[in-house]
Amino acid sequence: MALGDLLVDVAGVAKHFGEGETRVDALRSVDLQVHAGEVIALLGPSGSGKTTLLNIIGCILAPSAGRVALDGETVFDGKWLRGDLRRLRLEKIGFIFQAHNLLPFLTAEENVSVVLDLAGKSPAEGRARSRELLDYLEVGHRAPVKPALLSGGEAQRVAIARALANRPRIILADEPTAALDSKRAQLVMDLLRKLAVEQEACIITVTHDEKIFDRFDRLIHLRDGRLSDD
Repeated sequence: MALGDLLVDVAGVAKHFGEGETRVDALRSVDLQVHAGEVIALLGPSGSGKTTLLNIIGCILAPSAGRVALDGETVFDGKWLRGDLRRLRLEKIGFIFQAHNLLPFLTAEENVSVVLDLAGKSPAEGRARSRELLDYLEVGHRAPVKPALLSGGEAQRVAIARALANRPRIILADEPTAALDSKRAQLVMDLLRKLAVEQEACIITVTHDEKIFDRFDRLIHLRDGRLSDD
């Protein structure tokens, strides 16, 4: 396929924890480029560095070395080059975590629309976008319900809607289909692929879910902190 804009450019990224005899090298000189329209999977055993790499791309974790550029902007090169990382994440990145992390005092609809409130959108825009995504993910009927009354699968779909609310160009997903059955897992991946194409976004997914492997453009393998094959 024709590649779109370069949205994620990771060059020589390393990450270690601890020093001396207790030092653990989670990532070792990783290079990764992901373009608009691409949906890729990060695969590998536990401890291979997948979530560490995702958190570095998401500007949650600082690399020990290397450079990170997002949507044409270098955001890390020896140090963070952006003062307000929260604003950067709100503008450019959507996160889908393995745990849904929904706010317990808000309804499903409010959990989605709060992202748009933070981005300065009107309450009407927030409600409309929330309903659009919840309906597509087949949880629109649960919009007025708080997280404690949602099933695990329903809560995860609400969390996915929240991640997509502000139309981010970079979507990072950590085991997004782990709590979903086969049909709904494929529905979610189809939605992410549609968004990648229509909104010129890229999707980077950490997954062990073999039933969705056919939904990815590339399968990237990490082992012992290195990209081993593609």
